[in-house]
Parts: sequence; structure tokens; C-alpha cells
Amino acid sequence: MTVTDREAAAVNRRQGPRPSGRGDDHAEDHTWLTEVADAAGREAGIPVELLGDYLTLLADAAVTGRKPHASELDAVGLLGRRAAELGVSAGSAVQLYLCAARLLWGELPMMIRSRDSAAVRGAADAVLYVVDAAVASLAEGYTEARRQMARWEETQRREFIDDLLRGDADVGRLVERAEPFGLDMARPHQVALAAPTGALDGFEMAISDLEQAIVHRVGDRDVLVATKDGWIVVVAPADTSMSPPPHGSRPAVTDLGDFIHAELDRTARGRPWRVTVGRPYPGSYGIPRSYEEAREGLTMAVRLHLDTPVIHAEQLLIYRVLLRDQPAITDLVQAVLGHLVEARGGAEPLLTTLDAYFATGAVTTETARRLHLSVRAVTYRLDRIRSLTGYDPADPAQRFTIQAAVLGARLLGWPAHDLSLPR
Repeated sequence: MTVTDREAAAVNRRQGPRPSGRGDDHAEDHTWLTEVADAAGREAGIPVELLGDYLTLLADAAVTGRKPHASELDAVGLLGRRAAELGVSAGSAVQLYLCAARLLWGELPMMIRSRDSAAVRGAADAVLYVVDAAVASLAEGYTEARRQMARWEETQRREFIDDLLRGDADVGRLVERAEPFGLDMARPHQVALAAPTGALDGFEMAISDLEQAIVHRVGDRDVLVATKDGWIVVVAPADTSMSPPPHGSRPAVTDLGDFIHAELDRTARGRPWRVTVGRPYPGSYGIPRSYEEAREGLTMAVRLHLDTPVIHAEQLLIYRVLLRDQPAITDLVQAVLGHLVEARGGAEPLLTTLDAYFATGAVTTETARRLHLSVRAVTYRLDRIRSLTGYDPADPAQRFTIQAAVLGARLLGWPAHDLSLPR
């Protein structure tokens, strides 16, 4: 039930023409609504223009019981979008609308608030209906705007990361685009890549956990965490300190690669992670250069079957030297190891034995333990290698040649890849 027409007429005589926002109402008729809006804006601390015609809808509902039209609620939804674009929090926007309703009810003519209880309940129900419908439309518009903004920001972020790591974008424009992400392109940066060594359940969760850990350690500026080609990419200034938080229970980890691996190993579900870190370089072209080193490190780690969880570019320089003259290393592999394919079972078991043998410092018992073989089986394989290649892995004078050939074979993918075919 709402106030009667006679009561509404009495209200109009007291307040002037009804503030409906339609027809030929004059600006002075809305003075009291403007005052309510200003007071609500001050209390909520956000722009009053986000109210639009909301107070007029409330006043109409209180006086006549009129429900808002769909187009009027759509207009409130647009105001919700505007609030999101201005950076106003959803809570603050809702607070503005609730505060405005409370203040308006307090400023309504005394007749509406003091007549019989049925009339007051009717006016209150009408006002609350508008509040409920308007706030719902406001929140819906706000949420949709935030979703669109998030999609747009993610698209911009991915495009920026692709251009940043590729290194062929316009430098001036790249510097401008880097500013919102907190990257100072004048500083030396290094890039770290993290890749699971097998199937992983919860890749997105791993990224989120790592990003939170980095923000907790060094803040939300300077360091960029993203994904590319199924890897986690971390771009950080070379002088970034990963010092542990005060009173931390975990051991101190200050190296970027070690920190990333420790966090992923602690939080992610699935197979172990491998992390490679490029060397730091200055300028906008330094980041793609460091990225290429880190990416090359992942490739080499897979080819060489390295079990080291964190690999720095400096550790792989010898392999880059070997690959620099690929025809020469190809000749070395074929000349030294070519006859291993004649062994029963092929060359791969013998190459695996040589890998483990050199990794253990040429200790036969440790090699056997790593390969889950008997010492006698390892000794047999070493003897077979000596007879097929003419090189003795246990002879220090010949060890360097055969070890270099083994490294070259891993880098070139031999024996799986036929070295006589172009790569």
C-alpha cells in the first residue's frame, strides 16, 4: 500500500512539484535531491554523478509507489560500468547508493514518515524495491565492465610480453607500454623460465602461487610473471633481491632461479620443475637476449638429460661452444661414437652409461647405482665401448675426446637423429 493521492497532493504542496525528472519540472524542484546527493557523495567519498537519476526514482517510489522502468534500470547499469572505469570499488559504489537511500528517506516530508503505519510500510516497500533493483543493476553493470577490462588487460599483457621477448618491436613504444607493468627498461634485466618435467595438474594454480610469492617478496613492481609456450616466464631486474621475509621459517634463498624452483616445488602438484636463467643484459634488447639464453638452456637440458633443477646460462657456455661449429662436432660424433650402433641394443644404452660414468667422476660403483645395474654390467659396457670405438673412457688422456663426443651426440640428438640428414 502507498500513500493516497490526497497525501501525495499534500506532499506536493509542501515540497513543490514532484521530482519525477520528467515533463517541465524546474531545476529548483530538485534542490533537496541535490543536497542529498552531495551528502551521500561526501559520506561515500566518490563522485555523485554516479547516482544519475537514482534519487529521483527513490522519491517517485516514496510518493507514488512507481516502479522504475527497464530503461531506467539500464541507465543505472551504465553508471555501474562507469564506476568500474573510474576505478571505484564495487563496495564503494554500493555504499553510495545505500547511503543515498538512507539520507533521502530521512529528508522525505514528515507526512510520509509519520502517517499511519500502512502508508509508511507501503512507501518503505516501494523505496526498498527501487534500492534492490537499482543496486542489482549497478552491480551487474560493474561486474560486466570489470570482466571486459580484465579481458582487455590480459590481451594487452600477452601482446606486450610477446613483443618484449621477441625484441623486434618499436623501442619507444615498448618503453611506454612497459611503464604500467613497472618495468624500467633502462635497468639490466634477466629472464627465468620454468617448465614442468612431465604432466602437471594445476598449471594455472602454480602460476598464481608463484606470482603471489614474488609479490610478497619484492612487491608488485619491477618483476613480471607471465606464460609463454607452456612455460612460466619471469622477467626481473638483475639486482632484484629475493631476500626472505622477516621471521620466515623457510631457508634463505636469494638467487632468482633457486627462489622460483623452491616456490614451484613447494606449491605445485605434478612432476618436478626445471628452471633456467638467462644472463642479465641492459636495455630493451637485453630482455629478449636473456630470454633466448634461458630458452636455449631448457632445450639443452632436455637433450643432455640434465637432472640439475636450476640451470644458469653460464653453465651451458661450453655446450654453446660445441654447437658453434656444428659440422666439426658432427664429424667428432660420427668418428668417435659411430660404431656404437653395432652393439646389441643399439648405441643408446652405451651412451647412457657414458653419461652416468662421466657425471660420477668415472666411478664405476656410483655409475652402477645410478643406472640400477650391477658393477659387473657397467664394467662390461665400458669394455664394449672401448672395443667398438677404440677409446678407453677410463684413460684420462682419451676421456676428454670421448666425453666431448658424448656431449655433442646429446646436443645433436644422436642416435635418434641421423646426422647425415639436415636438421
